[in-house]
Amino acid sequence: MLVQFLLEKHSSGEPLMRAALLKIIGRKYREHFPEIFRLTSQRLELVFGLELREADEHGQSYTLVSKVALPGEGTLGGGSKGLPKTGLLMALLGVIFMKGNRASEEEVWEFLNVLGVQEGKRHLVFGEPRKLITRDLVRQGYLEYRPVPASDPLRHEFLWGPKARAETSKMQVLQVLAKINDTVPSSYPQLYEEALLDEEERAEARPQARGAAAKGARSRRRV
Repeated sequence: MLVQFLLEKHSSGEPLMRAALLKIIGRKYREHFPEIFRLTSQRLELVFGLELREADEHGQSYTLVSKVALPGEGTLGGGSKGLPKTGLLMALLGVIFMKGNRASEEEVWEFLNVLGVQEGKRHLVFGEPRKLITRDLVRQGYLEYRPVPASDPLRHEFLWGPKARAETSKMQVLQVLAKINDTVPSSYPQLYEEALLDEEERAEARPQARGAAAKGARSRRRV
């Protein structure tokens, strides 16, 4: 409730006052405000790419500041007010990774519903969610969205796109996933082992790629 309230206030340009936050929480949970505030700040940063900061020295008002998680694509999909969507993308990549590197459309929407992102309902930050995940992120190369072979009725699944594989890694995504769940990457032994193997393969591929690039440059110079 607090996350939704802050997003609505930020979208409308209204000030974010501590008194209003306490009213949303209510008297029953007021003593837990510091912990609720911490978890709210974490969710805003990880999923929505927004940092919640105190706006005055007395801590009576706050401001939301946009952050960029991945290089070059701070506003994936060109959504509402240019707010970054890379936090959501990293979380989506995490779901795909957890589901064996491919996630069914049903699994992805189940995850999005938990975050308050519903199919057919325009979101304050992400705009029209189906367009974002099945068209914008696919067109930009961050996700693959394809039919499941031999499925009847026809179903679709999501995979990492080539740009996601180039710009991030399984270990980085696992770190985000662990932070969302307030734990550490090694608490997912199977995923952690796969992420370590991915890091090793990337490390081995980098010298080969540099060697190929150097060889190509020498060939061009000879020509």
